[in-house]
Amino acid sequence: MDQEITSKLIPIVALLILGGLEAIGGLYFNDKRSKNDITIELVCLTVLPTLIQPAILAFVIFTMDLWFFNFKDLFIDSHFLWHALAFLILDDLTQYLWHRFSHENPFMWKLHRPHHVVEEMGVLVTYRNAFMYYAFMPGLWFTGVLIFLGMTDVYLYYLPIKMTIIMAAHSETKWDRFLYKYKFLHPLAWIIERTISTPSTHYAHHGLTSEDGVSNPNGNYGNLLFFWDILFGTAKITRKYPTKFGAWNKMKEPWYIQLMFPIIKSKDSRSELSSIKTNIDYDPSKDYKEFNN
Repeated sequence: MDQEITSKLIPIVALLILGGLEAIGGLYFNDKRSKNDITIELVCLTVLPTLIQPAILAFVIFTMDLWFFNFKDLFIDSHFLWHALAFLILDDLTQYLWHRFSHENPFMWKLHRPHHVVEEMGVLVTYRNAFMYYAFMPGLWFTGVLIFLGMTDVYLYYLPIKMTIIMAAHSETKWDRFLYKYKFLHPLAWIIERTISTPSTHYAHHGLTSEDGVSNPNGNYGNLLFFWDILFGTAKITRKYPTKFGAWNKMKEPWYIQLMFPIIKSKDSRSELSSIKTNIDYDPSKDYKEFNN
């Protein structure tokens, strides 16, 4: 089978398997998701891979070909390990920084908040973000440059691996539990949980408050590699899972406002999405507080 087709099929199969296991476990039949939440998840799951990502890649490659055509396939013959390192740094590391920035900057948080206001985990949570969050994500633009420079072959392996790991880290299946259950697997668990994102470490990021001793809402930002959190001191590893998820500014606006902000703003003055800047904007220094709708 053509590698490009395989690269696209692997994440789809992973999504179906993980989603199927979650459905068997009852997640989608007795959950806390509203129709608004489901709409956000399905729209994001559709728009990102079919419109936003292809449009960015096409634009970057077109522009590079127009203005920097002499650099086309410049690194096509270099060792694949250099290609892999380029994607890990220019895509995954920049995504870590972008993600971290979205928890430290009030405006960026508004673009990222759809990912956190949902009150339970699941594979469909993976790509809940405002469209503009992805439209300006540095890693997507750098990826276009790397493809233009001749790193397409590695990208076709890198992308499905990354997407599968990220979806599995959000999944209700909690696949890492067996690593913690058996003592002889603990050394392997130690390596894995410090290398890639796992349900335990990423669930902690989605936890409502660090007061539970498990959650780390302003940390554990890693996407493919959790190593970045280890390196930059934002990691928290407990091998446990939070019981409460969400965000303290949890007002749930209609799906089109959450995804289209700031192009479309909320008409409710109680919402932080009513303006670019409000007096109720998210404060990253506060781990948790009650928010009355």
